[in-house]
This record gives sequence, C-alpha cells and structure tokens, in this order.
Amino acid sequence: MKTRNTRLCSALLVLCLMLALGAASVSAQTETAADTDLPVRVLTLNGTTGFGMAGLIAAHKAGDTALNYSFGVETDASNVTAALVSGDCDIAALPTNAASALYNKTEGKVRALALNTRGVLYLVTGATAGITGIADLEGKTVYVPAQNPTFIFDHICKANGVTVTIDNSYAQPAELNTAVAAGEVELAVLPEPMVTIARSQNKDLQVALDLTEEWDRVSEPGSLVQGCVAVRAEFADAHPAELAAFLEDYAASVALLSEDPAAAAQAIEEAGIFAKAAVAEKAIPNCNVCFVTGEEMKTQLSAFLEIMFETAPQSVGGKVPGDDFYCILK
Repeated sequence: MKTRNTRLCSALLVLCLMLALGAASVSAQTETAADTDLPVRVLTLNGTTGFGMAGLIAAHKAGDTALNYSFGVETDASNVTAALVSGDCDIAALPTNAASALYNKTEGKVRALALNTRGVLYLVTGATAGITGIADLEGKTVYVPAQNPTFIFDHICKANGVTVTIDNSYAQPAELNTAVAAGEVELAVLPEPMVTIARSQNKDLQVALDLTEEWDRVSEPGSLVQGCVAVRAEFADAHPAELAAFLEDYAASVALLSEDPAAAAQAIEEAGIFAKAAVAEKAIPNCNVCFVTGEEMKTQLSAFLEIMFETAPQSVGGKVPGDDFYCILK
C-alpha cells in the first residue's frame, strides 16, 4: 500500500508540475505578445542616420505595421536627445557618440539598441591633388566638418603617423559641401550623401580615400559605427515584446535599401529624411547602412567609443559607457 501511495503521489506531483509549466508557458506567451495599441514614439534625424527608418515610416503610413507608431524627423540632434530625456520619445535614430553622451548625462536612462550606420566619410579632392594614400596628406591642410568627422579623421591620421592640419572653418557638412563643389577647397572630408551632391555639381571632384577602409586598417575592423538606434531604458524594461517587434520591423526597413534602392529612396524623400530621391538612391551604396544588434553591436560599438574617448573624451560624454548601455534582448 505504501508503495502504491508513493507512486500515486509521484504521479500527482508530475501532473501538477506539467500543469504549472503549461500555465507558465501560456503566461510567457501572453507576456511576449506585443501590445498593438501601445503608442511607440520614434524620432530620427534626417540624412544617412535616418535612411534605414524610411521604409518603416512608409509601411506605417500604408497601414502595414502592427505596432501603434508615431514618427518624427528632425534636423537637429539636440531636439532628438531632448525628447529622449523628457520622455516625449521612446526610440530614436541618432549618432552613436550622442547616444553615449546621453547615457552618461542621464546616468543610464538611455541605451543603445542597434547599430544602423557604419562609416560614411570620404576624402574628396580636386582632379590634380594626386592623393592616392593617407601618407600623401603629410603636411597638408584638410577641411573637415566639426565634431565626429574631425575626431575620426584625426584618429586615422595619428594612427598612421601622418601630420595634417585639420581646418574646421566650414563646421557643418552642408557648408563644406558648397565650398568643395565651388572648387574653393581642394582637400575635404565629407559624408554621404554630401559627396554625391558635390560630385554632381563639380565633375572634376574625385573620391581619393574611403575613410571606413582607412579606419579598418588601423583599428578593429567594423568598429567605425557612426549611427545607432537608442531607446529609453524605462521603455525597454517595461515593453520588451514591443521592442522586439520594432526591431523586426526595422530590420525589414533597413533591408529595403539593398533589396529595392529605388523604392527606399522614394520613401526617404517622402519621409523628409532627404530632399531628393534620385540623389539618395545614388548615394545609398556608399552610406554603409547596417542593422546590427546583440553582442555583435556591443563589441563593435564599445570598440568605437573607446577610441573616441581616447581621441576626444567629451565626444562620448566624458567616459566610456558601462555594460548596461547595451540593450540586448534575450
């Protein structure tokens, strides 16, 4: 009788465990189902950083997304960072160093979710400059936009032992683009799509160096990552299912750039991310738009931020972010 009762108790215990696991599974499925009514507020900068978002914006306008998105496009990064701090925005596409600085400023209230842009910088020269390698810049003056382009170019030059004079007279890429197109500047670092615009206006201009390739020669390959998607930590903690759904939508949006550049370029123009679809389509292959998440994101972004900290500590907010900066969904 004792053996029979023991077996019965064991059977009941197994049954209870199975029921409990089943309930837990149902509960987990319920918890991971995205709330399609939850407002998900997304901001992006215009220009290359926002290229990967254009397809998603178009899909939402067409009613082809499950989440309750609202989108905004900004020309000033400070407006995007302010919205993340105030809670008026949940997810934003912005420069990687800006996300790092915001993480430090808010003591961890903003996290990096995905990388969306690698290097977009190129050395543009006049037809007679004769620049074929980084060593040819020794002793020369190169005009470079302020902030990140300057920091990146400075690192490349120093790592190669090349001394150049970096001139920030044209602090904004658009200003420098105008001077380059007019032939007023012989050596300049420009980002895409400014390179495409300048060359369309001045047929004598040449792309002498791809600075992403130059970076990879002196740094961890793949670690030049200029753009990312950031998320408010509070939103990430409270809504992991919605965040996962967003990443799936965003991955498809980024893929459109390579799968159908013409459609992507049209979406870019319609969203107000860039003014002319024809220029955007031509520039897309050189914009190095990407979609990188998880541990790979952390490896590449942390390597970049370490170098930026060594080059210009203030550019990343005064210190390299901790591990909790990286939002890695389980």
